[in-house]
Amino acid sequence: MGALAAQIDVAQLQKILLFADLDMELLQRLAEYSRAKSYLTDEIVFHEGDALPACLHVLMSGRLRMTKIAASGKETILRVLPAGEVFAAPALFGHGQAPATVAAIAPATVLTLDRQALLDGFAQTPELALHLLAVFNQRLQQLHQRVHGLVSERAIVRLVNYLESMADYGGTDLVNEGEQLRSRLTYYQIARSIGITYEECVRLFKQLKPAVTYRRGGLITVSDRSQLRAITAMSSD
Repeated sequence: MGALAAQIDVAQLQKILLFADLDMELLQRLAEYSRAKSYLTDEIVFHEGDALPACLHVLMSGRLRMTKIAASGKETILRVLPAGEVFAAPALFGHGQAPATVAAIAPATVLTLDRQALLDGFAQTPELALHLLAVFNQRLQQLHQRVHGLVSERAIVRLVNYLESMADYGGTDLVNEGEQLRSRLTYYQIARSIGITYEECVRLFKQLKPAVTYRRGGLITVSDRSQLRAITAMSSD
């Protein structure tokens, strides 16, 4: 299990984009009600349906994976969270139950901030509430687009859109072959994220060559984004 939660200081809080521009007095108050807990790779932060404390959850460092299990038993990967992401909104404003299972896919540190302290912060700095609402609104838009894509788009289009979103979201590094995604994505993870089988995922990657190459360990390189867009345009006709 992860280490015991520890109180954080103002300097740590300022490194999180959501709190970066707050005045020192408010930061000090929020820091008093903030805790940080570390998790090892593959360690569960919480399971779907778990009762959660009334807190804001923010990933301070590392990466997390969010998954849901359907009634059929099929696991779907909803999102891979990079550092700085807010998650588990129902713990803050909803029914207090975890909407999905969250696990660390790299050593991670999660901040929790007491809801009442956050609400007091809203009263003092309304811009904080607006910023948080913007984050949740963006999340809803992404969810809508994803659900629409799963229903209406062909599998190869969903794969290309997913790869492009992960390239933009997690960043890329320039290598001789093109842009290498910083996020390591296994066939299994991709398949579960876009609603296809492992075998179909392998087959689709073969169709994307040479625009995309996949190497052992989830290393993906995009050599030509324009070619990817051409593939999706032809597939959508």
